[in-house]
Amino acid sequence: MRKLSRGAEATIYLTKIFGKEAVVKIRESKGYRVRVLDERIRYYRTRSEARTIFRAMAAGVPVPTLFGVARFSICMEKLEGVLLKDSRITPRQMRYAGAILSLLHNSNIVHGDFTPANLIAKGGKLHVIDFGLSESSNSYEDKAVDLLLMKRAVSGPLYKHFSDSYFSSSRSSKAVLARLSEIELRGRYRLRTLGPATPGKSSGNQRSQTPQRQG
Repeated sequence: MRKLSRGAEATIYLTKIFGKEAVVKIRESKGYRVRVLDERIRYYRTRSEARTIFRAMAAGVPVPTLFGVARFSICMEKLEGVLLKDSRITPRQMRYAGAILSLLHNSNIVHGDFTPANLIAKGGKLHVIDFGLSESSNSYEDKAVDLLLMKRAVSGPLYKHFSDSYFSSSRSSKAVLARLSEIELRGRYRLRTLGPATPGKSSGNQRSQTPQRQG
């Protein structure tokens, strides 16, 4: 196997299955965790991610085909395409992405990192990858955070295409939109109350403005 990339939680390798290229996502051991706890976390997250990919596929979401799941790893189809973040994003792709997210949310699947970095353009279609932060949730807050992450990742006009498509097919569009507005208001309030950092001192102790999930 050849290493393709490494993230905070897992490493992606290139391999071959029956002569065809495939990728293997392996959750590596974390030395700072107690071994029993480490194995339990890696096992649970691997199984949870695989189940979510199956559910997404059943909901009609374009995802890589799974070839196999082991204790700490997932083997899946290698998609030939380009990451949306590395291409010139079009309004049509944003409308497609909005429709995809509505399919996920209508099945109560929250991706957790739904941005151009986790969408692959392939043959005129988009495929969703990296469900490592995904979860089953019917929380309007969780769904709104998926939207907010995309809003922060693309330009205003592109996001408009995305959100129009999402809200036209989402079963809970009004509730999610209302919660999104609340989250953005909370973010602006925090920015006002934190105020400017003290000159000469690091602002590293200030909390990130990235929205935190609430149940």
